[in-house]
Amino acid sequence: MARYTGADCKRCRREKMKLFLKGSKCDSPKCPIEIRPYPPGEHGRGRSKDSEYLLQKREKQKCARIYGVLEKQFRGYYEEANRRSGKTGDELLRILESRLDNVVYRSGFAQSRDMARQLVRHGHLLVNGRKVDIPSYRVTENDIIEVMPKSRDMTPFLIARELAGSRSVPAWMEVISSQMRILIHSLPARQVIDTPVQEQLIVELYSK
Repeated sequence: MARYTGADCKRCRREKMKLFLKGSKCDSPKCPIEIRPYPPGEHGRGRSKDSEYLLQKREKQKCARIYGVLEKQFRGYYEEANRRSGKTGDELLRILESRLDNVVYRSGFAQSRDMARQLVRHGHLLVNGRKVDIPSYRVTENDIIEVMPKSRDMTPFLIARELAGSRSVPAWMEVISSQMRILIHSLPARQVIDTPVQEQLIVELYSK
């Protein structure tokens, strides 16, 4: 499976904002973007010309990096969203939000989407009673996601139970921490998705 293996913090610096790719490190003073809030590289501090194309490209890159999706898969999501009847940008974000790794992260069971992907890949999650080890698996309305009983005493899930309630959970899902269970009430509308992305720029980029 193709995946990014470079330094996550460089990606945040390139986008000039925290993408929260490293869990608790992003909230600590050790976060590199707090120390060096400019893009990496020899010319990172120089002024770049923000052309229309560059703004669109950067917005697409930022969105893909937040959700941990590579270019080919992201393009596939866009094409699927474009075939749907709603606004393409809204549908794109709904698709990304419905990924199982994102749901595990949003629920608070993992401190980052990267950790959530690892938990899913290692087979610690059940969806409607069936083991699912594909991070890109798409949840649907009324799905029930839960941690496998034999995995509930693992450190990440013990921490998740201890921190239950300290992290806000989207209204479209319900988390029952005592049972390590997530209930999907519906898929989110655009107005409740807090991802800092201007999806219209992505639509303009791919529409060319």
